[in-house]
Amino acid sequence: MLICLTASHKNAGFDMLERLSATADAAGPRIRNGHSAVQGAVVVATCNRFEAYLDLDAADGESPVPAVHEAIRAVGSVAGLEPGELRATFGFVHGNAVAGHLFAVASGLESVVVGEGEIAGQVRRSLERARTEGTTTPDLDRLFQRASQISRRVKNETGIGSEGRSVVRLALELAESRITDWAGTRVLLVGTGQFAGASLAALRDRGVTDVRVFSPSGRATKFAANHGIEAVTRGTVAAAAASADVIVTCTTAEHHVVDRALLESGRAGFEASGADRAPAGGDAGADAAAPASLRLVAQPVDAPAARQLVIDLGLPRNVDPDVVELPGVELLDLETIRIHAPLEEFGATDAARAIVDGAARAFGEAREEQDLAPAVVALRRHVFDLLDGEIERARTRGDADGRTEEALRHMAGVLLHTPMVRSRELARAGEQQAWIDGIAAIFGVAPADGAALDGAAADGATDAGGAGSTERRLG
Repeated sequence: MLICLTASHKNAGFDMLERLSATADAAGPRIRNGHSAVQGAVVVATCNRFEAYLDLDAADGESPVPAVHEAIRAVGSVAGLEPGELRATFGFVHGNAVAGHLFAVASGLESVVVGEGEIAGQVRRSLERARTEGTTTPDLDRLFQRASQISRRVKNETGIGSEGRSVVRLALELAESRITDWAGTRVLLVGTGQFAGASLAALRDRGVTDVRVFSPSGRATKFAANHGIEAVTRGTVAAAAASADVIVTCTTAEHHVVDRALLESGRAGFEASGADRAPAGGDAGADAAAPASLRLVAQPVDAPAARQLVIDLGLPRNVDPDVVELPGVELLDLETIRIHAPLEEFGATDAARAIVDGAARAFGEAREEQDLAPAVVALRRHVFDLLDGEIERARTRGDADGRTEEALRHMAGVLLHTPMVRSRELARAGEQQAWIDGIAAIFGVAPADGAALDGAAADGATDAGGAGSTERRLG
């Protein structure tokens, strides 16, 4: 049984998402080991989403609620959150609806910015991490692999994501009203991961050429060399931060990497060296009297910025909110960006959802057929064992030309055709047990425990997930 516990920008506060994201790496193993029914767990954590996909081994008629509640307690224990608070927040998706939900997530249909490009990679890396930790299962593996395939199909066949929409680009769009000339803007990029690469590309698309990079983990030199920009060391980061017109942070650090003290230190260094604080070609007094909405003006290299915009794309937060206590500093964080997310483009979104829904139904039908695989194996083995015995008797009685064997094999195929067709029909209707009961009553055949799926049992089955069950709250 597949189950998804989901908290996102749609049902959870930013503070809760921040706590969940900060501890996501430890959540999968803790969930996997928390209850005997949990066979696997894959955790997807992004800047606006925390989801745990579970594979439960639950007997027919057995409630999954105890295992789910234990999973929630496990998440709460690593995140420092009360289980009751999480139960009241988490959405609960189960059955065939899990595939449809994950396909929509991976395709960017559930993102703050519909069609964002980063989410597909985050989903893929979640599976890779689960494989490394040993917390995935064959069913979860197939589900996540299929999600990656569907996200690529949505991107290729619809307008979703064609403009490279992302939280990064939305943040820079919101910054437009504060920037007079991107080409003359000095930027400090904090972080060297995928988000940093996307941020740098988006900045260059707007004409920014003066970008320096700092990495709390010490990877700035390599990133700078690969992207043709300047690296900032730990010893010079305060001065670089104070002189930047725009600071963009996007690291996975679990602590604030930019705060008031850092900016104050950088500014104090400039004051001690007698650097001019006035904007290039401007008047310091006039600038101080300007309204807070004054657009940024490029500064000389050896002076601190008169106005600074700090864009915090990190989760947990990379920037301490106390930076806004400094004169001229404005903070744009994920919570603010989320409020300004654009509405969906309905045409492209409808087409994308049609692809997702169709793929989810196909995945569900194939998975339901796989649920019958042990019984199919048992029936085919029973029939072919009888067939082999009759063929052997025919040979001992003189079937020299093989015509009797050919006739027996043809008859066996004809006899199996209708049961195989009915197995798929009943599986798709969710009535697998009726077929299992039927072959037990007629042939005395029952699926063996742990029967393996082979080519004969698959009988044309393919990977795919279905729409079906709906999302609800646990509380």
